Amino acid sequence: MYGTAVETWKHINEQDMSAALRRADEEEEFIARHNISVWTEDDADYPQRLKECPDAPLLLFGKGNIRANKGKWVSVVGTRTCTDRGREITRQFVLELAQRCPDLTIVSGLAYGIDIAAHKAALEAGIPTVIIAGHGLDRIYPAVHRNIAVASLKEGGILTEYMSRTDPERYNFVARDRIIAGISEAVVIVESKEKGGSLITAGMANDYNRSLFAFPGRAQDETSRGCNRLIRDQKAALIEGADDFLRLMMWDTLNPPAVQAEIPMRIELTGNEQIVLAKLREQEDGMQINYVVQETRLPYPDVSSALMMLEMKNLAKSLPGGIYRALIQ
Repeated sequence: MYGTAVETWKHINEQDMSAALRRADEEEEFIARHNISVWTEDDADYPQRLKECPDAPLLLFGKGNIRANKGKWVSVVGTRTCTDRGREITRQFVLELAQRCPDLTIVSGLAYGIDIAAHKAALEAGIPTVIIAGHGLDRIYPAVHRNIAVASLKEGGILTEYMSRTDPERYNFVARDRIIAGISEAVVIVESKEKGGSLITAGMANDYNRSLFAFPGRAQDETSRGCNRLIRDQKAALIEGADDFLRLMMWDTLNPPAVQAEIPMRIELTGNEQIVLAKLREQEDGMQINYVVQETRLPYPDVSSALMMLEMKNLAKSLPGGIYRALIQ
């Protein structure tokens, strides 16, 4: 009876081995047909930052033009159900960061909300963006973001630890969050609820000793409760824009903003524009439009119109949250 059991086990084991070899051959053919890169930890192109992580993937599959060890990598993530404010903060942050760091790569997960806003902003800025997928490279998830994924392949691409035919299961996305956290020098959370993948990524960033940043929100904002808690518990540094991020990362000396020239005498300002500009100059960090209305005692439409004209004349700049800053002090 014992001999029969051993023979049966050998037969099953041979079947499993045969299936595994056949699957490996199919994957090798898929990789060759679709021009996919495969990296192990021993390869020079394997992301060096991931090697620092104790649970780094043994294999990585990449599609596109991914240069994992070139330039500065920043992961930007957040809730899938973000607000318009969150989208605009993400866009402004990435665009301003790209201006100051031309060798920047933005990393995210292609999900709805903050993730896709980060990828779009990177493409708008003309810098590489890398998608970390929770499935094989034979599909895009969510499919509605296929155009962004395809656009990323030119100067960036898609990276995953999963073989083809791997479905986008929930637990795969939890595992891929560690790659988002570990592959970059810093992780930025724009909006996050009390629970969600962004907080998982944040926890992993702390575990890997990555710099972690969060944009604050109002106490009553559901989509900012996770960010506020990270800041409150001193797990993430509070930032309000690219300038804060660059200063805390000590990257602010790389490409400092150009010094603004004096106001050309030929630019004529209306009375309201002069009043609003003078008020903006009182606060270097800028003023919220409602505060400008309160301080100038001008009607809201007049202030809004003056701010728009000052922007067009390159004398003021709009920031997320309805804040405006004078470009010339």
